[in-house]
Amino acid sequence: MRTLVRAVAVTGIAAAFATPVLRRRFKVPPTATVAATAAGPIGLAILCRRTKTRDAALFALQMWGFMVAHELPYDDPDRLRERLRIQYPIQADRMIGAGVLPNTRLQRALARPRLDVSSLDRLLTWTHWVWFFEPHLSLIYILTTDNPSFARAARQMSAAYDLGCATYFAVPTAPPWWAAENGYTGDDEVERRMIRVGEEVWGEKTWDKLYDFFGGNPWAAMPSLHFGASVLAATLLTETNKGAGAVGWAYAGTLGIALVYLGEHYVTDLLAGLLLVAVVRGGEPVVEPLALAFSRGVQRLEEIAAS
Repeated sequence: MRTLVRAVAVTGIAAAFATPVLRRRFKVPPTATVAATAAGPIGLAILCRRTKTRDAALFALQMWGFMVAHELPYDDPDRLRERLRIQYPIQADRMIGAGVLPNTRLQRALARPRLDVSSLDRLLTWTHWVWFFEPHLSLIYILTTDNPSFARAARQMSAAYDLGCATYFAVPTAPPWWAAENGYTGDDEVERRMIRVGEEVWGEKTWDKLYDFFGGNPWAAMPSLHFGASVLAATLLTETNKGAGAVGWAYAGTLGIALVYLGEHYVTDLLAGLLLVAVVRGGEPVVEPLALAFSRGVQRLEEIAAS
């Protein structure tokens, strides 16, 4: 039994990395790809004894699965385009902005001419880029300073990413910069201000490669996981240390302004990100017994693998 359990766990970890890489060549269905990436964290939990390093690695594998699933809908852009929602966030944001998109209002008030990069552009763009690390650094902080609460914090963050990704599958929605570039926002011009900063900082060729790598699925805008994850991180940090929480909230607020100003998200996207956090936090008591039962099952397999 020990050998079988270990072999299945190793297979799960291997599949989590190999399937996403080979899926296009062998035309692996999206459901099978998602299942393979989900097997990775389980396999690692079975093979490795519980340590802080293992806990961090488990969350890293979870995020690897999210990155893969995030891009899957865009494997067939033409098919996804047929389901793309464009108008509803424009209409909602015009109500919020009293007839004009908040993106447009901010850019008209604060941005320099189209070809000129300002210090504000640089500051808010870097605020946006830091997000790729901020939620994960927040969890590392919780892991190292308040280890007993890490499992709950990581579970909530993973749930937020997973629910957001599921929404991207179900309701693909165009961001404001894409809608403006394709003529859907009318007189409300929205420029993607980050592009100029990226070319300035990284150089045009390097920026194009980074953009292609991180761009993934341009129609994954609703809800804003950028904002939702930063708000959830601030909430979790506050539960661990109020000082760290204050830093988290300051970052989340600045990021919210940056996302709208840079043309990355509508205000409606941000509000949906807040709703996502509320669902995750409110649903925690309901889901926790199931999560703990699943954890006990994995721990039993871990004991067998280690025996």
